Amino acid sequence: MIYAYAKLTVTNPDALAQYREKAGDALARHGGKVEQGSGSAIPIDGTPDLPDVAAILSFPDKDSALGWINDPDLAEVHDLRRSAGGSDIVLLT
Repeated sequence: MIYAYAKLTVTNPDALAQYREKAGDALARHGGKVEQGSGSAIPIDGTPDLPDVAAILSFPDKDSALGWINDPDLAEVHDLRRSAGGSDIVLLT
């Protein structure tokens, strides 16, 4: 199992709503799922740049995660997420 941290700063809530409708199926296509998501992250050390939405994603392995983000059939889904505002995803290897 491998994990990724997703951080979104939302400027277009409508795009985020459309993304959420498709995100689960897109993740599942590559064996991924949302382990935990939150719209209210709390800093416990330091002064991090807090996102509007944060999530921990899991995948069976690194290749599955890379397959998900690079899948040309999912480009429209990833574009929806990106159009919702700032979007950073970090794979924890």
